[in-house]
Amino acid sequence: MYAWFFICVLGMFIAIALHFKSVEHVEQQKKYGKERGLKIGKIYGTISGTMESIFLLGLWISPQPRFTIPVISNLSISIANFPMAILHLIISSPIIVLGAWIAIRGVRAIRLEVAETHCTPKRLETTGVYSIVRHPQYLGWILAHVGMSILLSVWYSILFTPILILLIYQISKKEEDELIREFGKEYKDYQTKVPMLIPAPRLSKAVRSNRRL
Repeated sequence: MYAWFFICVLGMFIAIALHFKSVEHVEQQKKYGKERGLKIGKIYGTISGTMESIFLLGLWISPQPRFTIPVISNLSISIANFPMAILHLIISSPIIVLGAWIAIRGVRAIRLEVAETHCTPKRLETTGVYSIVRHPQYLGWILAHVGMSILLSVWYSILFTPILILLIYQISKKEEDELIREFGKEYKDYQTKVPMLIPAPRLSKAVRSNRRL
């Protein structure tokens, strides 16, 4: 009964393995030449990005046990044949909206082609949402997953969240290793100023000055 969920989990692991290949820009250009290496990287990126989107959706909508938050749980509505508890809708909506906003802002900042194919941006983006976290798209991805899992009350999907976060962390590390190879000290300096995935409170100038001292 729950086979589709585990197929989606397996698909996510395969997609992420391809994602790893897609960001090995320098290695692919050494192996295949600059032009062909760029094309191969974009193909890997397009395939892995599409698979990740499809299988993430599958994690949410595949048959699996459901849970309810035990407060006014008898109040529910149905959207596209998916029953949704009112309380779950109230809790999940701001999480989903925030995740979508962060991810969209991240894509707009680096351009859709870079986001879809994982190719190297022409310049290092450090402003806007990229001044809050180094990987806003992945933060948005995590928030969207948590929000959709709560909205649809899907138990296995919410339990998969720690694994998803670990996978995203590994993707982020892999991408950053490549970005250091491509941008060098500029990216290392950026790493010291901006957190990877979890936004940190902004320190006052006085506190930052004391830390430097």
